[in-house]
This record gives sequence, C-alpha cells and structure tokens, in this order.
Amino acid sequence: MATQDEVQLRERVREQPADDLVRHINAPSLERELRVAFEPQMQIHLAHTLMLARQGIVSPEHARAILATLAAIRADGPTAIEVDYSLEDLYSHVERALIRRIGADVGGRMHTGRSRNDLGVTTARLVLRARALDLIDAVLTFQAVLLDLASEHVATVMPGLTHSQHAQVMTLGYYLAAFQDVIARDLDRLEAAYGRVNRNPLGAAALTTTGFPLDRELTTELLGFDGLVENGYDAIVARDDVTELASVVALLMTNLSRLAEDLWIWSTLEFGFAELADRYCSVSSIMPQKKNPGVLEKIKALAAQAIGDAMAAFAAVKNVSFSECGDAQTGGNAPLDEAIDAAITTLDLLSGILPSTTFRTDRMRYLATVGFATMTELADTIVREKGLSFRVAHNIVGKTVQRAVDEGKTAIDLTVEMLDESSRELFGRPLGLSEQALARALDPWENIRIRRVTGGPAPDEMSRMLSSAKLRLARAKDRQTVRRAKVADAARRLQREVEAFIGPNA
Repeated sequence: MATQDEVQLRERVREQPADDLVRHINAPSLERELRVAFEPQMQIHLAHTLMLARQGIVSPEHARAILATLAAIRADGPTAIEVDYSLEDLYSHVERALIRRIGADVGGRMHTGRSRNDLGVTTARLVLRARALDLIDAVLTFQAVLLDLASEHVATVMPGLTHSQHAQVMTLGYYLAAFQDVIARDLDRLEAAYGRVNRNPLGAAALTTTGFPLDRELTTELLGFDGLVENGYDAIVARDDVTELASVVALLMTNLSRLAEDLWIWSTLEFGFAELADRYCSVSSIMPQKKNPGVLEKIKALAAQAIGDAMAAFAAVKNVSFSECGDAQTGGNAPLDEAIDAAITTLDLLSGILPSTTFRTDRMRYLATVGFATMTELADTIVREKGLSFRVAHNIVGKTVQRAVDEGKTAIDLTVEMLDESSRELFGRPLGLSEQALARALDPWENIRIRRVTGGPAPDEMSRMLSSAKLRLARAKDRQTVRRAKVADAARRLQREVEAFIGPNA
C-alpha cells in the first residue's frame, strides 16, 4: 500500500513510464516547465486554494496549511524541486512536494474542483501573456525609433521604386513613416491577440467544469486576467490563443524581413544608399575590402524561422479532434515561444541598427534627380499647363524618355525641344511647354512639395501624419502601462491575500 509520501497519478496503470518515454518526452518537457512555468503555476495553485477556502470547499485550517506550504515551495524556487523524470509534469512534482510535507489528506485537497487540463491551459496562458507583454514592449520601442528617424529625414529626397525600378520621387522619412504604419497595424493585431490570450480558463476542470461551487471571477481577478474563457469545453480544447498569436508574430516578422531586405540592398555598391555601423557588420577572411551587413541576413533567417514556428503551431492543432488532446494542448507552446524570441531579437537589433546607419543622402538625391522618377510629375505638369488629357501627356513623356535612354541621357538632360519633337511625332503639333514649367517638373523637391494630398510626402502633410502617429504611439504606451500595472497589481493582491490568510505565525 502506498504511503502518503508516495501518492502519485498512476493508479490506472501498473508500470512505471518507459525509459525512452522519460528520456525523450518527460524529461525535456519537465525541464521546460521548470524554466518557464514554475512561477505562473505556483500563482495558480495559490489563487485556486484561496478561492476554495473562500467558497467553503476547503476548510480554513486545511487551506492555511496548503497555502503556507505552497509559499515555502515557491520561495525555494524550481531548483529546489526534487526531480523525478518518471513523473509526467511540474504539477505532479509540486503536489508530491506538498503531500510529503503536510500529507495526502490535507495536501491532496489543493486539486479539488480542478484538473490538470485547466491547470495546464491556464499556465500556458500566463506564460504566453508574459511573452506577449515583452513583445509589445519591443514593438513600441521600435516604433519610436522609426518615428524619430522619419522626422529626421522628412526632407531626404530619394527615388521610390516599383518592380525594383525608379518610379516616383519620395523621401526617406516618407518610407520610414510608411513602415511605421505597417508596424502600428502589427501592434494593433498583437494587442487584440493579447486581449484574447489574457482570459481565464481555470475552473473548466477536465472539460465540463465541476459540481463544486467555484468562484471563477475571483481567480480571474487574483491572476490578473481580463475575463473568462466562459464555456468549459472551449476553455480546454481550443488553442486559438496560440495559433492567433503565432500568426500575428509571423506577419510581424514577414514585415520586418522586408525592411531588412531593403537595408541589405541599399548597402550594396550599386545602390549606395546606406552603410551599417561597423559594430553591426562582419568582414571576410580572404577579401580585405569586405564589410558585410550579415546581421540583416540573420534577421531574414529569423523571420523564416518564425514563419516555420507559426506553421508548427497550426500543424499541432490541425487534424486534431475538437477535444482535449496532448498535441493540440502543448504542441504549439514551444514553437510559439521560439517565434516570439525571434521577433524580440529582431526588433532589438533593428532598434539599434537603424539609428546607427549612415544614409547617403547625396546619393539618394542624385539618383532621384537623374533616374526619371520625376516623369509622373512632368506628365501631370503637361496636363495642368497645356490642358491635355493625362493619357496624351503620358504618351509624350514616355516617348521622350525612350529617346533620352537611347541617347544615353538622364532626366536632367530633357529639354522642351525634345518634348516638342515627341509631340509632333505622336500628334502632329509641338507641345509648347515653358522652360520654367519643365524645370519645376524635373526638380525632385518640387515633386515632394506639390504632393500635399492626404497621405502624401509634402512636408506639412508629413508633419501632420508624424504628429498623429506619435500621439497614437503615446496612447499605445499608456495602454501597455495599464496592462503591466494590472498584472503586477494582481500579483501583489494575491501575495497580500495569501499572507493575510496564512497569518503571522505560519
């Protein structure tokens, strides 16, 4: 007969776990739990026990003994846990430690009205909540870097590209502001996902709740959740908290990878737009001239990893019955954790890379001047000055550019005579555009200044957009402060109530 110290969760099976099962499954899983889940799970044990006492499900005396012992185990920390890899999980170790100290009759009451199912998903949500908060912090920091740099480069003229060809004139500030808007949407998605992650499944028990009169709202408050996952079955079997956040992280990393790709290309001799600081570059072992922006390649690789991790999380849930299954319940946890690590690493790196990068503003302006990026404005000028349709103006400018390219000329070599000749060939009459109008159309800064439409790169419009973005960022930081404060306040309240319940002589 088992003693109180030997009570385990193996009554239904006769044999101990196989050595290979322990080696390949139990041991790695337990090591991860001890590393990331010990504190969240101890908080759940404390909150659940307090609730059992408040509801009269466990007597005050028994609850006091459980809470005092849990507090001691928590204070000792995960390194003090006597590891036995034949036990399945962290919960089994904590319950064994509890029972060894106060016996099965008392310590065994902690699990009343609860299952490892709701304990596991609640632990996972607390772990995921903490990771999401860290990721939000990293995004907010990166947004601030983007906005500061965009404000600095409102007047830094550069060619905008479509299909990797010179398209229209824009500014570096405009580019960075656009990317900030993308990251702001990533933040919106991340905050929305956080709101669904931070819901309490505790009290669902195995899947249909319990006949004990649990107070799920109390544990929600004590653990700092924003609300309940109300339906017990939903709380246990659904893992869209993992898959949703994984998809958000994958999209964030996809966007960050596109920025890394642009910086990588801009760093080439052919572009010459940017040079990364030495501290972010590597050298060649054989070619002494090399300065490699290899960190950008690492970032793109991290993005690939994060996308793969997201697919792993989805694959763990796909083709799993809508019921409690181990692959769905735990299969996505580690991949998502790795994806979040990759995202935080990338955001930290880019937050250092961007401000320290030297942007070759003269080179950017020169290419914006000679590379025919002003041709849309030239066609628009013809429409405004000569009253022609845009398609006719487009034909004239297109033919003129073709002639210039054939003759090895650049945009600044265009003349009114060349425009007249193209117009005669196409429509039988000269265009008659003035020298002054042509000069304005070919001036890159004039191309910027005139684009005052909402969302355009003109200085006043950029100032408005950046001010609005900075205000939104400030509000997002305030929301993050509230989120972190709520979690911290709940932890302090839980600690106070445990200490008050145990009493000074415990």
